[in-house]
Amino acid sequence: MEVKYTEENIRSLDWREHIRMRPGMYIGKLGNGSAPDDGIYVLAKEILDNCIDEYLMGHGKKIEVNITEEKVIVRDYGRGIPLGKVVDCVAKINTGGKYDSKAFQKSVGLNGVGTKAVNALSSYFCVRSIRDGKEKCAEFQRGKLMSDPPVTPTEETNGTKITFIPDSQIFKNYRYIPEHLDGLLWNYAYLNAGLTILFNGQKYHSKRGLFDLLSKKTEVENHRYPIIHLQGTDIEIAMIHGNHYGEQYYTFVNGQYTTQGGTHLSAFREGLLKTVRDFYKKDFDAADVRQSIAAAISLRVQDPVFESQTKTKLGSITMAPKGTSIRVFVGDFLRKNLDNYLHKNKEVADRLLKRILQSERERKEMAGIRKLANQRAKKANLHNKKLRDCKVHLNDKRGDKRYETTVFITEGDSASGSITKARDIQTQAVFSLRGKPLNCYKLTKKIVYENEEFNLLQHALNIEETIEDLRYNNVVIATDADVDGMHIRLLILTFFLQFFPELVRNGHLYILQTPLFRVRNKKETIYCYNQTEKNKALSKLGKTSEITRFKGLGEISPNEFSHFIGDDMRLEPVIINNNTPVDHTLDYYMGKNTPQRQRFIIDNLKVEKDVAHV
Repeated sequence: MEVKYTEENIRSLDWREHIRMRPGMYIGKLGNGSAPDDGIYVLAKEILDNCIDEYLMGHGKKIEVNITEEKVIVRDYGRGIPLGKVVDCVAKINTGGKYDSKAFQKSVGLNGVGTKAVNALSSYFCVRSIRDGKEKCAEFQRGKLMSDPPVTPTEETNGTKITFIPDSQIFKNYRYIPEHLDGLLWNYAYLNAGLTILFNGQKYHSKRGLFDLLSKKTEVENHRYPIIHLQGTDIEIAMIHGNHYGEQYYTFVNGQYTTQGGTHLSAFREGLLKTVRDFYKKDFDAADVRQSIAAAISLRVQDPVFESQTKTKLGSITMAPKGTSIRVFVGDFLRKNLDNYLHKNKEVADRLLKRILQSERERKEMAGIRKLANQRAKKANLHNKKLRDCKVHLNDKRGDKRYETTVFITEGDSASGSITKARDIQTQAVFSLRGKPLNCYKLTKKIVYENEEFNLLQHALNIEETIEDLRYNNVVIATDADVDGMHIRLLILTFFLQFFPELVRNGHLYILQTPLFRVRNKKETIYCYNQTEKNKALSKLGKTSEITRFKGLGEISPNEFSHFIGDDMRLEPVIINNNTPVDHTLDYYMGKNTPQRQRFIIDNLKVEKDVAHV
């Protein structure tokens, strides 16, 4: 039957309805808080960005942030929203101070959209502005004004205070993870030297900006030379070469952490290569110059253009309004400042050259091994033997489904068989390991090519050269909840942290949580992930209910598995601690301290204490 298309089919949405119906247009993906780019963190960022913009304009040196698993409270000490426009600034699209370039220069916060999105996507939202001895408050529910009292006198210091609770109707089973917030707030501190952020009472403060960032994010004892720190108008760069694998970048635009890079990162990589070649008067291979580099790049751009509302990738080509291209601006800065630095610091220049020549030797030594390994990978018929692939991939570049793409790394035929039968073949793939992987701690990347399992895994993920072409947004380790399973999990983690740490830094690696118990009676079945959930299920279904203890993934039938890898899938993110370099972490878990590692495995298992209560 043909559906008629008439005037009655045309519908106009108000601003609240549009944001709530199409939240992805405003905050990217939704998520439950397990990934650092999930929507609940974008909501917090939108509010924080406005506070940072106040600081950049010279108003307020302190920001107070209090966050529980559900509620967010942010208080700055800037000028405060003009009292007559408080409601409009948080509830009227196309209203805000960022449209007046005289009041805000080179801002990243979008008072025109961001705060309104937070309002519309919160079950509770309260704005409070304090300005010159007066204050104005307003309360909202899902963007709808609920309370609008008149202006009242106050003795508090000027500023704005925002309180909001993300709407559980939009963000299912969400929670804020402190480690993700920690990284976010430290980045704000590094990019705004002199600013103090108090997060749940903890102080975040940096004196030397990006120098401090690299000092904290890298292994100081492995630095091949002292950190090079260069600063200019609208640009700041810090760089170091170490002994790690790959390239490690932290890029920012107007204080926004652009996790996917963009034109400023491309300009840095190109400018660095040209400057180094010109300085040493040698046509080095690009890979040799950039191997083992760690760099932080911050740019201030008026009216930046990002490739999405979440601002994770810079699309701007020019440094408006001057019209100078970002490529030329960054390249000229490096050619002048890095070249001068190397001329003035001969020892640093000599050490940098030594690192480049070492990378060149290693690359040439690896060439033959890589060629043979890649030939073996093709012969292994990857798509049939090890990898049960899905149809959509992250590097397809188009479509929202690509962000849902997931590969489960399993061990053993029974576990991989259950997941393979239960998965969504559009977005979920399965890679099967054979037995325990090799402990690759302290081994060179040569082992990745010589070990069939590792070589096939890097090919499956498509990360041999760079993670920019990663085929799956979520890389999920799925092992049994027993001693062997925990050991295998640590070995896989070691592989990624040793050779592909950027995969972890960018929030792609997870641990699959599967239920330990099934509690059921004749009417209902409840799956429980811990002892507390089991006790609640028994209280609800009765003490005589049947209890099944799952000891391995293979014991869970494909029909049951579909519940655990669907919309309610529980993933525990693997997060690199901001205060601990990767090498220290690897040494603790996979070094010679075997008793400590055994203690860690046993302490993190749920096996024995749970079995005792069954």
